[in-house]
Amino acid sequence: MPGDLPAQRSKRTDTVETLFKFQSFFGLVAVFIAAVIFSPRNDGQILFLSSDNLFNIVRAVSEIGIIAIGLTFVILIGGIDLSVGSVLGLAAVGSAVLMVNSGYGVWATVVVVLLAGIVFGFLQGAAVALLGVQAFIVTLAGLQISRGLARMWSGGETVQISYGDGPGQAPMLFSLLGERTFGGVVPIPALIFAAVAVIAILFLRSSAYSRHLYAIGGNEKAARLSGVPVNRVKIIAFVIAGFCAALAGIVHAGQLNAGSPNDGTAYELDGIAAVVVGGTSLAGGRGSVIGTIAGALLLGILNNILSLNSVNTDLQLLIKGLVIVAAAALQRLRPTA
Repeated sequence: MPGDLPAQRSKRTDTVETLFKFQSFFGLVAVFIAAVIFSPRNDGQILFLSSDNLFNIVRAVSEIGIIAIGLTFVILIGGIDLSVGSVLGLAAVGSAVLMVNSGYGVWATVVVVLLAGIVFGFLQGAAVALLGVQAFIVTLAGLQISRGLARMWSGGETVQISYGDGPGQAPMLFSLLGERTFGGVVPIPALIFAAVAVIAILFLRSSAYSRHLYAIGGNEKAARLSGVPVNRVKIIAFVIAGFCAALAGIVHAGQLNAGSPNDGTAYELDGIAAVVVGGTSLAGGRGSVIGTIAGALLLGILNNILSLNSVNTDLQLLIKGLVIVAAAALQRLRPTA
């Protein structure tokens, strides 16, 4: 019947949109199945499926995952933040220097470092929102500035973290970031990643801010005319990204027992890759934290199975690059609303 054609087209469009909406999960399942198939065996056991290996994957992606969650907020408004890797390095150095050289306690260190990340994000967001400078330029400068500050703070050297009660030693509590819990199985960084993910998901699902975020990414001019506080929303997005980068830096220092001004190099690229593979549009207005988490896990599984099979590192980079390009290209085929 001719009258049924519009309904059929609408149903087909909804189906296609659903497929694109959950592309990261389909990709994650596909990569997981491929990892099981191609995993090396040891006495008949699939090494990839061992509990130690699976938790190692989550531990390995925890820092990138936390960064990627923060980046999701910025990318949803059509922005970008290239400074998050350097801010991670600054936070790692700050964590080590404050405890080892300045005698700060764990909680005082965490507060100071997180505040530094928030302030850095605020300044970048203000430059983008109030001064109208492109986010790419602002955060590229932020990348250089934060890396330079990290070098100055550490004297250009790696600051090793040793634990104890004496001078020049960090409190033992901080060493928990490199430990596992629940019977020595679950890495602490994985729990922090999970906590950040849950908070971000609930925040995006229940807050008025999230509606403003998507509105700006969809059409900034229309959002502004509708009364959305565009400048405030943009600044908060960069603040969240700075906070997440600083938190990832604290986790990084706790896992490596050190802070180096070179920490976090290229992490911003891995974070952006996780967001893109997770289905968030670089043009803004479309995407989710859940997709970003799936994207981070997908890349983590890919890294893991390639390493288990002793694939050449150069070839690993090539394969990951192709996966990222494919995910970005797939977004170009997504039907417009």
